[in-house]
Amino acid sequence: MTNHKLPSYHVWTVGCQMNTSDSERLSAGFTNMGFESTDDMANADVVVMNTCVVRQSAEDTATGILGRLGKRMKGNTNRMIAVMGCMVGPQQAELKRRFPYVDVWARPQEFEPILETAGIKHGLDPEGCLVEAVSENPNVASFIPIVHGCDKFCTFCIIPYRRGRENSRPAFDIVHEAEMMVARGVKDITLLGQNVDSYGHDIRPRLDLADLMEQVHEIPGLERIRFMTSHPNDMSVRIIEAIRDLPKVCEMINLPFQAGDDTVLANMRRGYTRGQFLDKIEQIQQMIPNVTLTTDLIVGFSGETDAQFEKSMDVLRAVEFSKVHTSEYSYREGTYASRKMTDDIPRAIKKARKATVEQLQNEIQTKNNATLIGSNFDVLVEGRKRGRLHGRNRGDKLIYLNMAVGTEAVEPQPGQTVQVEITDSSPWSLEAELIESRVQKEKVPVV
Repeated sequence: MTNHKLPSYHVWTVGCQMNTSDSERLSAGFTNMGFESTDDMANADVVVMNTCVVRQSAEDTATGILGRLGKRMKGNTNRMIAVMGCMVGPQQAELKRRFPYVDVWARPQEFEPILETAGIKHGLDPEGCLVEAVSENPNVASFIPIVHGCDKFCTFCIIPYRRGRENSRPAFDIVHEAEMMVARGVKDITLLGQNVDSYGHDIRPRLDLADLMEQVHEIPGLERIRFMTSHPNDMSVRIIEAIRDLPKVCEMINLPFQAGDDTVLANMRRGYTRGQFLDKIEQIQQMIPNVTLTTDLIVGFSGETDAQFEKSMDVLRAVEFSKVHTSEYSYREGTYASRKMTDDIPRAIKKARKATVEQLQNEIQTKNNATLIGSNFDVLVEGRKRGRLHGRNRGDKLIYLNMAVGTEAVEPQPGQTVQVEITDSSPWSLEAELIESRVQKEKVPVV
């Protein structure tokens, strides 16, 4: 009997968690169709590049790899290149001119054209391959997109032009996907959206994120629910109450403020003032006293003065976020800012401001994490990172587990939730020992 080698595929991914989730779903579709995954991009039969254009550096990385890949695969008609993600907008003529060797251009979530073209080339049928498109071996902590696109049209952002307007997935589909994930070992699910708080606004009869979390909450075996990314204007009292009242929903919120000055916020078209943002933070903290808050901040937006930047620093000092994702403003062709505003802040100043933010945030996280030494947390073990066992608590703190020497404790496996005591800290992570291990260590007689 002749053994036929299965055609191989490689999916290269850069960007946000939404892209990661899209790549996982596409990979499941390839597997269902009869392809096998390979880490060898250079020799894969099908290469898919899932791209990001939020910053110029991400786009430059993708186009650089794509250029090298095209030269390597030139003239080989048995192989296929596909490009998906935010680099692929509604207007594709320029992309097709620059990269004529790309077989398929697909916008975000357009999986079918890629699978259909790959199926034709290799004689495989893609029919139904996306119906159960969940990885056979998903991570313990996994993601589910629930709403695609964005209606906010912030002046700096290219996402609405590439991912389109907001489009909520039916709650039934989301719950079914979550059930399949849990059946395959997932314990922690993050619900994703460019503006996740707007989920359901386009569904009739109308739903909202709180309704969806209530439904997902009922899935047996699921331990934790998270969501991101939020917008201050759509973070409703009902959503905050759901976080507070539903036991499986983790007490953590990512709430980007992007700038601390009202003029800069108006130029960004964020739709709120500094005072309104801080009022929202106060409301959240009053309703959920143990909440973990993270945020996003842009430095060096068009026209931002030193004094305006200092107001962003004031917000950081006032709130003391658990984590801050800071980015230098990146000019993106096609946005409102690219048409109406000047990118007039020198790169050196942007880099200096980012470094200033990171130094302050390092100090804040060093101080606040140190106060956690001696505390006990339930940690969901996710696996190994750089050879070390790690997991996260409900507040999304990265915690490395140190097994006590001289005990008979069995090392926990991914998917287990264990109780730990924090023994050390850094700005970015915590060190801990299992409570069980510490008890056993105390019982070891001194010889």
